[in-house]
Amino acid sequence: MTLYRHVLRGCTPTPLAHYLKALGILRLVAEQADAGCRGFWKDDRFELATCLGQDDLESFFTERYEPTPIIDPWNGGSGFYEKDNKDALNALMSFDAPRLSQMKQAIIWARGKTEGWLEAPSEEGKVNFQRECFNEWRGTSAVALACALVLETEQGGGGGQKARYPALLGTGWNDGRLDFACNFHQRLCDVFGLGGMKAGEIVNRAWLKNALWAEADKEHKKAAIGQFFPESVGGANSTTGSDGNSSVNPWDYILMMEGAVLFIASAAKRLKPSALVQASAPFALRGNAAGSGTASNSEKNDRGEQWMPIWEQPLGIGELKSLLAEGRAQVGKEQAARPIDMARAIASLGVAKGITSFQRFAYLERNGQARLAVPLSRVSVTERPRARLVDDLAGWMVRLQRLCHDKGSPGRIALVERVLSDAVFDALTHDDTPGRWQAVLKAAVAVEQLQAVGTAIKAGPIPRLTPEWVAACDDGSPEFRLALALGSASAGRRQDPLRHHWLPLKPGAQAFNKNDDRLAHDVRVVAHGREAVADLLAVLVRRCIEGEKQSRHPAIIAGWGTEATLPDLAAWVAGEVDVAHCLSLARAFMALDWQRWDAKKHGYKHAGLGDARPPEAWMQLRLCALPWPIGERDIAMDPGILLRLEVGDLDGALHIAAHRLQAHGIRPLVKNVLGGGALARLWGSALAFPVSQATAATLIETLQPQNKELSHAR
Repeated sequence: MTLYRHVLRGCTPTPLAHYLKALGILRLVAEQADAGCRGFWKDDRFELATCLGQDDLESFFTERYEPTPIIDPWNGGSGFYEKDNKDALNALMSFDAPRLSQMKQAIIWARGKTEGWLEAPSEEGKVNFQRECFNEWRGTSAVALACALVLETEQGGGGGQKARYPALLGTGWNDGRLDFACNFHQRLCDVFGLGGMKAGEIVNRAWLKNALWAEADKEHKKAAIGQFFPESVGGANSTTGSDGNSSVNPWDYILMMEGAVLFIASAAKRLKPSALVQASAPFALRGNAAGSGTASNSEKNDRGEQWMPIWEQPLGIGELKSLLAEGRAQVGKEQAARPIDMARAIASLGVAKGITSFQRFAYLERNGQARLAVPLSRVSVTERPRARLVDDLAGWMVRLQRLCHDKGSPGRIALVERVLSDAVFDALTHDDTPGRWQAVLKAAVAVEQLQAVGTAIKAGPIPRLTPEWVAACDDGSPEFRLALALGSASAGRRQDPLRHHWLPLKPGAQAFNKNDDRLAHDVRVVAHGREAVADLLAVLVRRCIEGEKQSRHPAIIAGWGTEATLPDLAAWVAGEVDVAHCLSLARAFMALDWQRWDAKKHGYKHAGLGDARPPEAWMQLRLCALPWPIGERDIAMDPGILLRLEVGDLDGALHIAAHRLQAHGIRPLVKNVLGGGALARLWGSALAFPVSQATAATLIETLQPQNKELSHAR
């Protein structure tokens, strides 16, 4: 038997109409012509492997294709009520062709049930009618019904039911004033040449060739296509004039509807009390703007989004139905309910095997109640081991999203939550670079900056992060290494971590310290996030005050293996470091679980690159701000040095430092430095970065006189 491989150039992943058309072709050929045919995607085109040649394939659709009996007699405008357009149904009933037998049976049944009804039933009557349809319809009619709606038992124990409608087919085969089923009947009349039209065999083939092979055809029909093809819906600015008509290739519409029948909804398997209705359909999620600048973030008006699978290995119709029947993605034991959850599941291969990517569509409101299936991003199914890092933030992000939708919630909450969601989505769906994971942490810190003024505090601060974040964010830059040194300062020791100086936190730094749902006043909070250098100086001053009663040293001690190095400190005091970026990362690293930190285990090499050294004048200041004695020298911190640096008096600070060092046998080489207030504050902020005792010993060795002549010269 000869096997033909057809490249269906008219079937592409976008728009949604062309995606569904591909699935409709596979389904119809497999069920009505060649049970062994298989389909797959390659180079953004759908390919069909079948025993039918091109002429046979076209002849099947024009001569033998049996339409699925898609009807929606519970809806007004369906063709079954007095004011409805009945022309298409009458034409189909008058067409003497065996391939319409199932369609005619469905129409006869519906007409018998609606006989004498002037209009569609009310909501309660509609549910009763739909229940009757579920009880009596069989075969493909029942399949078409199952993809359009779900009858769910209402909560409360009353036993009543409520219809739930997956977004793919609007509200049960209609969307606003557009009835999909009625339009399906009209397009069948177009291709069958019914209703007095002059379609005939030639026009029929021309439309079909365009639908299958993207060959040029005659003018499309002026008819509605609904949400499935945004480019063809018409309206203002849709053409060269001020307004344009909606147009459609009848075969595109027919095959699109036939493909939609594969997306059977299942409340029993996928619908949860906390989920929206669209979660009952395959790979359908709550609406969220993460990863796209066009998606709506309103759960009230948004019908969510759906991720359509793309596969490159040939699938038969049975395998495709199984894939869609299991159309869900798992994050651990939980079902993915939001785009970020879906991205997490994909990154950890928590989806059906064989899928290479997903085309993401959002169902957005156009005007009135009409929707458009807007194509968003394409997401590759790639294993990303670091996707597990998002588990640390997942619960926190859910709380933030809930706060965004609270009545009266400030718009700035939604803004920072959107930035965070976008950053997480990018890290899960793009190249696995340190910059993307750093962007996630910086976005999380932006949320904390908003929380510092009392907004969104119910979500809590950034939760505890696993040490694996360090390797993910390591870009080898001075900013990263300095941020890690500062972020680890005093964590896991007797002193409170530096995080307490940015936020009012309870002991342990994992929860806000609140009074009556407001942040408590905490004298330790001295850094306000306005300017990085000023914040670091304020933290140093505060640590000096706290250390006066005990060791007279500022208690800023790095985690093992993370201490700042002289080359990185040289870059900071030379103004070569992005101070805002560095401090933002440092604030995120303050949330790490430092008790689990092991530099060797986590593969971190903290040595700075090169042999650069800070100016000797700064080294003098550094020796006066150590958190512990060095050898036999116990050089206590003089707060006056910091106060001088804060006001821009670098010479004054160096003068005090020189006296301190001389008292401990160190005669500094430099006593005066030319520099303004900005330089003084920059040098002062560099004192906040903790160094190792070995580095402190190197500073003393550098400043210690080496011979009598040098000593005499000073």
